[in-house]
Amino acid sequence: MSSTRRPLKSLGQNFLVDNNIIDKIIHAADIGPHDCVLEIGPGRGALTEHLVRSAGRLVLIEFDHALAAVLKERYADRTQVMVIDADILTVDLKGILGETGGKWKVVANLPYNISTEVLFRLLEVRGRLARMVLMLQKEVGDRLAAAPDCSNYGVTTVLLGLWFDMRREFIVHPGCFHPRPKVDSAVLSFVPLAAPREPVGDETVFRRVVKGSFAMRRKTLVNCLKAAELVPFEDLRGILSECSIDGQRRGETLSMAEFAALSRRFSIDTK
Repeated sequence: MSSTRRPLKSLGQNFLVDNNIIDKIIHAADIGPHDCVLEIGPGRGALTEHLVRSAGRLVLIEFDHALAAVLKERYADRTQVMVIDADILTVDLKGILGETGGKWKVVANLPYNISTEVLFRLLEVRGRLARMVLMLQKEVGDRLAAAPDCSNYGVTTVLLGLWFDMRREFIVHPGCFHPRPKVDSAVLSFVPLAAPREPVGDETVFRRVVKGSFAMRRKTLVNCLKAAELVPFEDLRGILSECSIDGQRRGETLSMAEFAALSRRFSIDTK
């Protein structure tokens, strides 16, 4: 099976073909001979060719069975390379990253159609990660880097921001891919924090608070949290007052510290 087969639209395949951009990604990832690296969706292996020369251990997860077969054949004599023919959304990431005692770097050109889901999967294994360099749709990158009180600020901003320092490295234009996507992409770096940016109490409650606050963006915070059913409605206004948060505000105006304060207070009542 040839690796030059046409990209599959159903898998959101847009292969990176610009060597200058590849060099910039490799530089941002800062791969060394002692690094264990996970590449998600290597495709035809444009990034992989650089990673295999630098990394001490390289694991490739490719969902396209034909491309996975090509990669297995290409790197059959490279003992430090393992190719996994699997879906990143269902594969045992904890098991893969647990094969060594060290932390891993992740490099990926993520398919637009599953990028947010992949981010949340990587959030689950953050304790095994040293650094991530990910190419995403620019719109997703804008959301991750957004500040409070703007339209891009949302659930992913807050939940990922609790555990990662995130920085946009550079923009990638459609002409750098085959086929050309209709939008710009952005490469972001993610560095896991040793502890959450703010103490949140019960993290499950924190996620419910954040998701509930953004569930109806046109509604006030008090109405959004009422619908989230974290506490009886008669207690809700008092809790907001205790946290010095006006319930008539909208969720998108709250800072990380304010979400954390609400989460700590709600954690008491939901035990």
